[in-house]
Amino acid sequence: MSTDAPSSGSRVSGFAREHTLGVAGALSAVALGLVFAVVGGLVPGSVLPRAPAVLDAIPTLNAVVSLAAIATISLGVRAARARDFETHRRFMLTSTGLFGTFLAMYLYRLAVLGTTDFAGPAAVERFVYLPLLAVHILLAIVCVPLVVYVLTLAATRPIADLFDTAHKRIGRVAAVLWVVSFGLGVAVYVLLYLVY
Repeated sequence: MSTDAPSSGSRVSGFAREHTLGVAGALSAVALGLVFAVVGGLVPGSVLPRAPAVLDAIPTLNAVVSLAAIATISLGVRAARARDFETHRRFMLTSTGLFGTFLAMYLYRLAVLGTTDFAGPAAVERFVYLPLLAVHILLAIVCVPLVVYVLTLAATRPIADLFDTAHKRIGRVAAVLWVVSFGLGVAVYVLLYLVY
């Protein structure tokens, strides 16, 4: 057997490198499709296990995860500015893991229990809570393809090659929007579960 033949992993990596935008678009579509399927009720909560203590803890856990993600994103940006790209990579992968954890817990709770009604005054709901929630959700949706794109770029190229891509430019925008989205999510949590 020849050792010169590329492995299937290198073929996949080569394809993703040559078609980064398409691969990132496909991955983003799958991720957002799953989110919209759960939000749209296409994933029946009855097929998921019910763990009442876990379901009750998820909002607080997600607020903690969001605060941790704000910290890791900020530290990752700081590391990139200091040209410590290995530390930057670790922080951004941690941020991605935190986002995945947040999303899995959020979607599980949403599928099983549905949405949580706002218990505060109607004026606060209309002029504060719902606008914060809407911007949070919109930014979270926008962040998915941006984050997936910069991660795909980073996963398919050595660090030196990333300087010739849109990684820095798109990553900067993604990081800011990601931090704002997580921050607004914490504000929504405070209004929904602590204040009212």
